[in-house]
Amino acid sequence: MSNDLGEAIRTLVNERGISEDLVLETIKGLLLAAYKRKFGTSDNAVVEFNEEHDNVQLFARKMIVEDDEFDGEFDEISLTDARELHEDCDIGDEVLIPIDPKTFDRISVQSAKQKAKQDLREIQKDTLYSEFKTKEGEMIIGYYQRENNGDMFIDLGKIEGVLPKKYQSPREIYRKNDKIKCYVYQVEKPEHGQLRVVLSRTHAEFVKKLFELEIPEIYDHSIEIHKIVREPGYRTKVAVFSHRTDLDPVGACVGLKGIRVQTIMREMEGERIDVLRYDPNPMEYIKNCLSPAEIKRVVILDEHKRTAVAVVEDSQLSLAIGKQGINVRLANKLADWIIDVKTLDQYREMDLDVETKERVDALFSDMPAAEPEFFEEEEGEMMLGDIQELAKELVEKLQFHDIYTVEEFVNLTEEDIGSLGDITEDEVRQIHSVLGEYVDIVEEEDDSEIEQQFLCPECGHTLTPDMTSCPNCGVGLSFEEVEVDEE
Repeated sequence: MSNDLGEAIRTLVNERGISEDLVLETIKGLLLAAYKRKFGTSDNAVVEFNEEHDNVQLFARKMIVEDDEFDGEFDEISLTDARELHEDCDIGDEVLIPIDPKTFDRISVQSAKQKAKQDLREIQKDTLYSEFKTKEGEMIIGYYQRENNGDMFIDLGKIEGVLPKKYQSPREIYRKNDKIKCYVYQVEKPEHGQLRVVLSRTHAEFVKKLFELEIPEIYDHSIEIHKIVREPGYRTKVAVFSHRTDLDPVGACVGLKGIRVQTIMREMEGERIDVLRYDPNPMEYIKNCLSPAEIKRVVILDEHKRTAVAVVEDSQLSLAIGKQGINVRLANKLADWIIDVKTLDQYREMDLDVETKERVDALFSDMPAAEPEFFEEEEGEMMLGDIQELAKELVEKLQFHDIYTVEEFVNLTEEDIGSLGDITEDEVRQIHSVLGEYVDIVEEEDDSEIEQQFLCPECGHTLTPDMTSCPNCGVGLSFEEVEVDEE
């Protein structure tokens, strides 16, 4: 074998990503297979490469025996024949006898070549699988090559990836050799056939990877993405939150004059992206999920079934629902609630229980809040939502726990307040402080439990009617009821 062998080895290593050791092992296997085909065994075959690995030799290892003891065994050679090869050899020595592969018959060579090709294909498949399996769930850059039955084939360097039609955005069009970013969705290694690298540009994780590339605060986890929902080619909603109180998650993602989010939108061929703030309070979160529409109120209909109504002004209804319902549909997926969008009039026409309707009527009451009598309902209850000094966020937190009136709040025990996990002690004190400006909270006293007290006329010590003498100075005591004439 000449230097062509070295060139072939380098090609396999560089272009197909197969390690040199595996290539040499495959060549060795090819020669051993051909040797076995011709001689019936390869137990005494020896394959040796030179230091540069551009030349290989095949030998037969044989033991030297006396001429009269030689009976033609495959691993033996007579002393006379051995000394024709090496003059200094002796009985009991082993000699390596060169074997010219050209002496092999055509069938032996073809069989060996076929096995070598199969081994190389399996080695290459295993090598590429190991490499690309580590890229699963990551972003990769390739070049568009061709299309077949709607599927696009992307040149990834060592292999072609497939971008199935169902994972393509409907608004994207490519020409040959266009650069394309893709999300490595799945790497498959079938028992038969080629390695399959499945790509995607519609997966929600594709959007997440784009955000990580463009927004350092997400990459370093100062800002986290709570959830992404998407209708590819049309609209994406991304809910984010910050681990730092001084960092606005929405502002950081959008960027100055929207430059960051616009860069991501350009990569997605102009698909609309709404970045919104995640909030643990479901009413606030539902409001945010329906952005850019302005939501007047969110009413929880059934907490267990996770159903709610978002009430909007007439002018905001179409914006909240979105074209062909896409905005509210994505909001449902993002919030994981069943959200119905209604105007106030539409809401009042809904078939709901009386108590819920009364509460909502109070929420949307336009009556002024300047005088105490305006706060009171017909039954004399003051609604928390009507007190302007109470922060809207606090009112909504209380309403989430079905606390709508002042009376309901002041009747809460310490244990009840402790069970309100999303309301802090500072917020409870703030509520009490505001309510103190509007109402006097009076605890009724049981007259039967009030004990009359008197003072000793001698020393001023406190006395009770059952005492006969002062416990301090010892003076005798007598208690009489005195009638007071009223003029």
